[in-house]
Amino acid sequence: MSFLASVGVTNVDLMYVGMPRVPQEGEEIFSQDFRVLLGGGAPGTAVNAARLGIPTRLATYLGSDLFSGFARAQFEQNGVSPYNLAAEGETGIPVNVTSAMLTPGDRTFATYCKPTAITDELLERIYTMSKGAKLVQMQEGFLPVYRKLHEEGTILIFDMGWDDELSFEKYGDYLRLADYYTPNTKEALKITGRDTPEEALRVLAEYFEHPLVKLDKDGCLILEDGRPRLLRNIPEFTCKDSTGAGDAFLAGLMYGLYHGYPFADCVRFGNITGGKSVTGVGCLTEYVQESELLALREKYKDL
Repeated sequence: MSFLASVGVTNVDLMYVGMPRVPQEGEEIFSQDFRVLLGGGAPGTAVNAARLGIPTRLATYLGSDLFSGFARAQFEQNGVSPYNLAAEGETGIPVNVTSAMLTPGDRTFATYCKPTAITDELLERIYTMSKGAKLVQMQEGFLPVYRKLHEEGTILIFDMGWDDELSFEKYGDYLRLADYYTPNTKEALKITGRDTPEEALRVLAEYFEHPLVKLDKDGCLILEDGRPRLLRNIPEFTCKDSTGAGDAFLAGLMYGLYHGYPFADCVRFGNITGGKSVTGVGCLTEYVQESELLALREKYKDL
């Protein structure tokens, strides 16, 4: 059975919604609402992909603490098979825990993060979990694993966040292995050294058969028959919280790749899943089922 595989530390978000402002030292301010939610990153993409019916494996760290228990239940509820990287008997909290305060004008975060070391044993465990996958979402630090998978014909997708040192010099080894790279506008301009998304797209075309640049609320730019083409976002979606939009976009894109759709349709799927995710508060609150995804793709096939 083919499947999708990824690796990443799990994030649990404690969200204080409807804060009038962020409290100063010594103050207590009450929120209008409070939610405990699974956060973004590779685990968020894995959940979104599994919700679309793709068999999904996730290598992550889970302990015996209440936050890990919450995350484990969420994975099981959404059809993700977690592969636990935590050592047996390990103490502490191996998941990232974020307190997010949402005020009328912005969001403020405080995060607990337990450092993890990348060892040869860890790399071997991740390779064992990923071997045989049709698609693998790449993460920084696991290059030896991706080299093996690349030789075996696995489709590799590289998605990353902002880095002040983002460059081909720093990430060239990953980009040369990746079949697809999914930067947003800021990342694409930084890594290519260009001034516009269109110029960045043409530079990326030197490395990828199907380059793309995510334009946030405006959609996604791709290269088709040698010309830039804009695939617009779905107009019926109204943004409430953009947290996790990139993770959701990636899940839709991988749905298309997994099922062998033309690249433009893969990006449309990404626009749909990413667009739906921003209509709710939190990374994984709002999402589409496979039937809705296919219906929206047909409805907006000319967008």
